[in-house]
Amino acid sequence: MNKIPGRSGTAALLAAAAFLAFTAQAHADLRCTMHFTLKGWSAFYKTASGHGKVSCSDGSTIEVKLSSKGGGLTLGTSSIDDGIGEFSGVDSIRDILGTYATGAAHGAAGDAGVVQALTKGEVSLALKGTGHGLDAGVDFGKFVISEVRPPAPPPEPPVTTEAPPAPAQ
Repeated sequence: MNKIPGRSGTAALLAAAAFLAFTAQAHADLRCTMHFTLKGWSAFYKTASGHGKVSCSDGSTIEVKLSSKGGGLTLGTSSIDDGIGEFSGVDSIRDILGTYATGAAHGAAGDAGVVQALTKGEVSLALKGTGHGLDAGVDFGKFVISEVRPPAPPPEPPVTTEAPPAPAQ
């Protein structure tokens, strides 16, 4: 009885498992950065909206719309210009899309540094930037990143089956 084929089959399975683990690890090393602007207000209910662009180390990019909603003991207005977000736990640029859990304690008047960590399953997002406004309180909520889709192309003109008129003689 020859056991060599069984060993080579086991070796092939081990090699395939090692390859898959290496491939998964390579994808998990994808680095993505978001440059964004965000503006909002709060009076017990907190809301903010903005836009940004995400670029990843594999060359992929995506334009995004940002929305934050929540509530708590909070009051004020704020804006973040030239904000930066660093993502971790990303396999594909599309992993950055979705709803992140938020929670913050804040207090600022005028210009202030902003730092916040958000999570969505395996994906984490660290936001930082310079904020402006008057803002104080404690709040919890959600931060949503959605894709900005390009506008649809204009419809094609209708096709006619009529022959063009004959030139006048």
